[in-house]
Amino acid sequence: MGSRPTLEVVAREAGVSKATVSKVINGRDDVGPTTRERVQAVIASMGYMPTTGRRTKDTAPTVTVLFDAFVNLYSAQVLTGVVTAGLEQGVDVVVNHLPAGNGPGALSPAWFRSLAGRGHAGVIVVTTEMSPEQVRSCSAAGLGLVAIDPVSIDPSTTDRLVSVSATNWSGGMQATEHLLSLGHRRIGFAGGPPASRPAEQRLHGHLAALGARGIPREDDLVHLGGFAYEDGLAMAERLLSLPDRPTAVVAGCDASALGVMEAARARGLRLPEELSIVGFDDTYAAEWTSPQLTTVRQPMTEMGRVALRTVLELSNGMRPETHHFELATTLVVRSSTTPPPHAAAA
Repeated sequence: MGSRPTLEVVAREAGVSKATVSKVINGRDDVGPTTRERVQAVIASMGYMPTTGRRTKDTAPTVTVLFDAFVNLYSAQVLTGVVTAGLEQGVDVVVNHLPAGNGPGALSPAWFRSLAGRGHAGVIVVTTEMSPEQVRSCSAAGLGLVAIDPVSIDPSTTDRLVSVSATNWSGGMQATEHLLSLGHRRIGFAGGPPASRPAEQRLHGHLAALGARGIPREDDLVHLGGFAYEDGLAMAERLLSLPDRPTAVVAGCDASALGVMEAARARGLRLPEELSIVGFDDTYAAEWTSPQLTTVRQPMTEMGRVALRTVLELSNGMRPETHHFELATTLVVRSSTTPPPHAAAA
């Protein structure tokens, strides 16, 4: 067995001073990006373990959680699950935010090597699209990787990328079946981004519920815009401007459902008497609305816990139970849904 590489050996191999290697190890920002990447590559290739500064053997393992959009209720509840599981497992959780457009260096091979060089065990990415190259770079750095509600999954990464999500198709069906059971037949859909896998699955569940009742899809009633409040507002404006407007709307998430509510109020519609609304997520806000929001609960906190436990197992060389965990959704009925006016009159 060869001798353990020293700081001096790393510096010589990278063609820099020992002081520069030390700065890279300790995360100092006064090292040029090209030099930093070269040093990190040498550290990773030699398996260098610093004897000063950050130590990985004597400290708790660290997991990075990367969000594409951190300031929303969905992210807060997912993070609660990750942090709770981290406390149980003795793991430090570091939260990071992905810049718009991924930003320079984000999810690059150097970024993954940097985490590995600092002793991180793995990465959890939330609602973030990852290319096959990024998945391979994470694996090459020796990091565990788990995606929560990935935007999409490239077929070439199915044996490397472990994902955690809810039963989105079933949830979309549950939401629409609830409205159908109340007597609604003209139901609008204000969904998430067209490229989003969870949004697509929720739409397909919605359409399956309509199809089971013999109700054909009407394109005017289906909109895929986004998961933000403003997206719900915009999609509701189009739905409620139809000559024969819907009596109910299924929203892609709770945040966009709030936008639908505001658009309805701006038109003077009474909720839920003139418009029933169903959300998706069951975030804290669902009980704060007036009326309280009927929604599909996805177990976001448990999704975070499963992701944290799984990324630790992967970092320890264990094989995952499955490459795609799906946790069950449940419908939570509150006061934002009621029979349509014609059914109430009948």
